[in-house]
Amino acid sequence: MKLIKDFNIKLENPDTRTFLADAVYPETSEKLPLVIFVHGYKGYKDWGAWNLMAEKLGEAGFFFVKFNFSHNGTTVDDPHHFADLEAFGNNNYSKELSDLSVVIDHFSKNKHVDDQKIILIGHSRGGGISIVKTCEDERINGLITLASVDTLDRFPKDEAFEHWKESGVYYVLNGRTHQEMPHYFQFYEDFEQNIHRFDVERAAEMAKAHVLIIHGTDDESVRVKNAEHLHILNPNSELFLVDHADHTFGAREPWTDHALPEFLNIVTEKCIDFIHKKIK
Repeated sequence: MKLIKDFNIKLENPDTRTFLADAVYPETSEKLPLVIFVHGYKGYKDWGAWNLMAEKLGEAGFFFVKFNFSHNGTTVDDPHHFADLEAFGNNNYSKELSDLSVVIDHFSKNKHVDDQKIILIGHSRGGGISIVKTCEDERINGLITLASVDTLDRFPKDEAFEHWKESGVYYVLNGRTHQEMPHYFQFYEDFEQNIHRFDVERAAEMAKAHVLIIHGTDDESVRVKNAEHLHILNPNSELFLVDHADHTFGAREPWTDHALPEFLNIVTEKCIDFIHKKIK
C-alpha cells in the first residue's frame, strides 16, 4: 500500500498564530476516518516515534494527522526544537483548544476524509485537552487517551503558587534539552477564567463518543490512577493497561530505530483495533 506523506502543512489560526501539521494516509479513492494526534506538555509532532506510529495508522486505512500546538515552543521554521520559549511561556489551554479546532475544521474538509468519522488520540496533557474537545464538539465520535491526565489543574501549589503570582513566571527544567522553560502567570489566569470549560472530570462524564483509555502501569509522570479515575467517570469507556509501560510507552527522543518500541507498538495496534470495531 502506498502512503501519502504530506509534512509541515501550514495552518493559520487568527486567534493564536501559524503552526504546522502532518498528514499520513493511504493512496485510495475511499473516504477515510480522520484520526488526529494531540501531543502533550513539552511535546511536539515529530517527537520520538510518533512518525512511526503515524505510518502504522496510515497503513491501517486512516487519514492520520499530527500537529504542533502554536505555542508549544517550536516554530514554523524550526519544528524540531524549542526555539521560541517566549511562546511556550504564553501558551494556555484556550490556545490549545483553539488550535485543535482549526485542525479539525481544516482536515475534516479534505476530499479523502469521511467527516462522520473523527477520532482524537491525546497523549498526556493532550489527553486532557482531547477529553474537553470531545465533550464540546459533537463531530468527534472516537476518543483515545494515552497516559492522559484526569485534570488540567496541574499548577504549583501553596508557597510556590504565591511566588509565581508575585513574580509572574516560574521555570521548569527540560531534562532532555536542559532549557529553563517559562510559564507566565497568564496560564493560570486563563484556567481560572475558564474553569468550568476546562473541567476534565465533567467532560469525561459527558463525552458521547466511543472512548478508549490506555495507560502504562509504570508511568512515572502521570500515575495509572488517572486512567482508572477516567474509566470510573465514563463507565462506558474501555480501559487498557499496558503492564510495565512508562509514560511514553518505551519511546525516546531521538528515536533512531526503524521499528516502534514494543509497548508503543502494542498501543498502536490496540488503537487500530478499537477504531475498526467502534468507528469504521
